This record gives sequence, structure tokens and C-alpha cells, in this order.
Amino acid sequence: MKDPVNNFEIPPEWMRRAAIPKGELEAGIASGRLVLLSDGSVLRRGYTTGTTAAAAAKAAVLSLRRPVDCVTISTPSGINAVLGVRASDGRASATKDSGDHGFDVTNGIEIVAEARESDTISIRAGTGIGVKKGVSAINPVPMGQIRASIADAVRKIGISGADVVISVPKGIEIADQTLNSRVGIVGGISILGTTGFVEPWNEHLLETKQELIQGSDRVVLTTGRIGMRYSNMLFPDHTVVMVGNRISEGIAVAKGEVVLCGLPGLILKWANPDILKGVGFLTIKEMIEEDPANIRINNTLENAKKNVPGVRIVLLNPDGSTLRDTDP
Repeated sequence: MKDPVNNFEIPPEWMRRAAIPKGELEAGIASGRLVLLSDGSVLRRGYTTGTTAAAAAKAAVLSLRRPVDCVTISTPSGINAVLGVRASDGRASATKDSGDHGFDVTNGIEIVAEARESDTISIRAGTGIGVKKGVSAINPVPMGQIRASIADAVRKIGISGADVVISVPKGIEIADQTLNSRVGIVGGISILGTTGFVEPWNEHLLETKQELIQGSDRVVLTTGRIGMRYSNMLFPDHTVVMVGNRISEGIAVAKGEVVLCGLPGLILKWANPDILKGVGFLTIKEMIEEDPANIRINNTLENAKKNVPGVRIVLLNPDGSTLRDTDP
């Protein structure tokens, strides 16, 4: 069986180790909500701020005609998600469920949408959503998800369009616990999500991944979903393990050949926490886009190779092409 969120082919022996009934397990995996680990234990994915905001926006439009208590949302993964909402008279709220992610500061926050009938579809960011250089911090993928959800609701109730304002009542407060201020986003949180789901993360998951790393002769440690996708293509004979920002822990327990592969952000910050100091860029992404040949990237990788000898480091562009490879 394949996990539909990350396209990971789940080994049959993992399925056999699971304690929950096979039908329930398969349905949960197919929904994107359940993640099966190698020891047969199961964790829950959560929903992103993008999916939560899309649910609130759709419910707000639908509630122009009648009260609504749940909506079905299409996620960027192509999987439908059903979320509970509270909606009436054009105002809706949805609560973010981060699943089994023990460190998500946005878990449990309320996202509110207010809708009024209009000739076209328009989406505006209200209180609690951050702003960078005058642009609201609603990323392109969730913005498309929100727009599609509103369009679906507009069709369902038979109107021409809707003007929807999305806000996060505790967004300013929560933003202090995020990295937004470091990347120039002020006044609230970001609305994010490339798949629509939040990957689970807790100490048990870390322990399971450590066991997987320890048991592999050739392992690729990657920092995120994009890195995982391309690492499986670039290194088909390796075991690929997503470690997020736990790079040092992953390297420490590895016994065999190790490749560190993924997008540059987390890897370069891990290798040199001060890489952006004095360079005039707010983010590593910005630095690479404007100056991909920046010598500080090369120096950082050279120092990393000295600190973790034997580890091959591959930095990827978002399209899967190689930005840097310490052992081409």
C-alpha cells in the first residue's frame, strides 16, 4: 500500500505489525491521516493552516444560506479532508488540529473567515495574518486551496462570487513563537501548507527513525518532503529517512554510508547558524535566488565536511536539480 501524501510504498511487514484492524488502518492511510511506522505503531497527521483556513472560508460562504458544522476540502495532495467548523450568517471558524506533532505552536488555534456575497471571488487577510513588504503571508499553494474551496461553495449555493476575509484572532500572540520575525514577516502567523497535512513528530517517531538509520548500510538523511521525493529518485539503493532539523541526531546514530540531501535552508543553517550574518539577506532562500554562487555556501559546506567527515552533502533546488554536491 502507498501513503498518498508522500507516495511512500509501505512495506507489507509494517502493515502486519500494526495492532489496529487492517480495514481501519488502510482507510486511515488512504485518508492521509494515519502514518504507519516500521514497528507497526501509528501516528496521526494534522491539517495545515492552509487547510484549516480553506475550511473556514468555504464554511463562511455556505453559511450565507444555512448554518454549517462540517465541510469537505480538497487538499494540495489531491486527498479530500473533512473538517468540523462552526458557521452561520457568513461567519465561520475552524480549529487547527496538528495531529501527533508535539511541537506545533499553531495547534488548536482558531482561524476565522467572514464572507459576503459579491460579483467575483476575492480573498483578504485580516488581523493575525502576517505581512512581509506589504504582502500578506498566505503562501501561493494554500491561497489556491482557499480560492478553490470558496469557488466550490459559491457554486453550491448559486451565487456569482464572495468576498472573504480570513483572520487569526491569536495570530499576533502566536507569531512570537515562530520564526516569522526573522524572515521579515510581521503582525501575525503565516498561512502555509504544500500538501495540506502536518507530518507527525514526537519522540517515539524520532526513536523509530533512529532505529531505521542504524539498521541501514546506506542511508540518505533528508530534511523535508521535497528532499524525500528527490532523494528516493537520486539514491534508489539507499534508505531515505526524513529527519527534519534533527540532522545531528541522525548523523550520530548512522553506522554506514551517509548522504545528507535536501533543500538548502535547514542544512546550511545546521552547518553554520550564522551563515546569514552580515550578508544582507533575510533568508537562505533569498540569498540563493539572488546569489547562487555565494562563496559563503561553499565555505559552509567545506567546514561541514570537516566536522562530519565521510558524510556526503547534496543541496537541491526546488525542482530537484543539484545546487551543490560535496562528492559529485
